[in-house]
Amino acid sequence: MSNETRTFKDRFFLVLKGMGMGAANKVPGVSGGIVAFVAGFYEEFIYSLQKINGKAFSLLINGRVKSFFSYINGKFLGLLGLGMIISFFSVSKILDYLIVHYELFVWAAFFGMIIGSIYYVAKDFKLKSIRNVIFIALGIIGGVAISMLEPAKENDNLWFVFFCGIIGVSGMTLPGLSGSFILMLIGNYVLLLVDSVNALYDTLVQIFKFDFSFVDDAENINLLKVLASFSMGSVVGLITLSHILAYVLKRYRDQTYALIIGFITGSLGVVWPWKKKLIKKDDQGEVIFDQLGDPIITDYMRYWPNLSETSTWWGIFFIFVGILIVFGLEFYGQKQSKT
Repeated sequence: MSNETRTFKDRFFLVLKGMGMGAANKVPGVSGGIVAFVAGFYEEFIYSLQKINGKAFSLLINGRVKSFFSYINGKFLGLLGLGMIISFFSVSKILDYLIVHYELFVWAAFFGMIIGSIYYVAKDFKLKSIRNVIFIALGIIGGVAISMLEPAKENDNLWFVFFCGIIGVSGMTLPGLSGSFILMLIGNYVLLLVDSVNALYDTLVQIFKFDFSFVDDAENINLLKVLASFSMGSVVGLITLSHILAYVLKRYRDQTYALIIGFITGSLGVVWPWKKKLIKKDDQGEVIFDQLGDPIITDYMRYWPNLSETSTWWGIFFIFVGILIVFGLEFYGQKQSKT
């Protein structure tokens, strides 16, 4: 849908979709790309990012800002970006609260959403060849293998953090691959998505109060550098991956969709609702906490639920809620395509 044909309602819902992507990207095991896929704007998202190329920068350098904005589908990307920013400081905070207090139900809803996503992606997909079956199998193996990796230790080297930005943004472009879960595996989830973001928030509050004492806080400055490096890596990764995906989608569409179906299926193990946290401890067996005072989670131990417990049935209920959310998004997308 072009910028000219978007109504106010379309733009409003696009911001909401951006908020959905932003919230999903922050949850380990959940991919923002799934939101884009199910809501029906995945390909427009990828092809719009692909437009950020040499021609776009040439237009910008020559002062043709309006042409640049139109060329990259700027309104579309801008509205999505606005939704993600709003989500980062609002919806994701609510999500953090819900995960702390209603963790089983949140994971159950996400589990249901992924099941619904698998149905959505696969329902129109035809197994035209054994090659597509092989790609689905490879996707499943990749998703399961990633979920079984052991988390590494935290590393605040700026070049490594830049690389983390490239990896972390993968969840926005690759449905089924959770960038935040990858960050957890390489040990930098808390550093990049909790500590550095809180440092930015605290700094902005201080600036608003005309308090510039943060410049003398070495730890705070280091966290801001980490966030800046991570952000630059994310931008580079977003543009680079979009170019690769746009190329692949044009030439190997069926195989790409087969891999996506496999990845989404393989990621189910990551968001299995019934699991126990494995807390990080020091050599003396004492629990290690992050800057917010929360224990650092190193992994999860999954188990089969007890059907005699009420919470289990509530969890099953929320799985169906998650599935219905996806079906609702699909219904809305179909309705929009007909108008």
